[in-house]
Amino acid sequence: MKFLWLLVLAVLAWRLILGRWPWQPGRQAERARARKKAGALLGVSDHAGREEILEAHRRLLVRVHPDRGGSNEQVHEANAARDLLIGELALGEMERS
Repeated sequence: MKFLWLLVLAVLAWRLILGRWPWQPGRQAERARARKKAGALLGVSDHAGREEILEAHRRLLVRVHPDRGGSNEQVHEANAARDLLIGELALGEMERS
């Protein structure tokens, strides 16, 4: 019974200290998953540069634009993917400096 109480206290301490439950993925894992999803949506590699990301975004917008049979939601997803990948590039450049 003591073990159960210690386990509950440990889980609660984990939540208070790290801001998440032990079974939830960390922020880095969530960011990596979001980067991978954005890269797959735009069709670029993990090491794509700014120009490659922008060109892939432009090609995707041509396909999913509402005037061409796409939807506003698809355009928003494409824009979010572009913004995330460009933001990660900027973040990586700041960390290297």
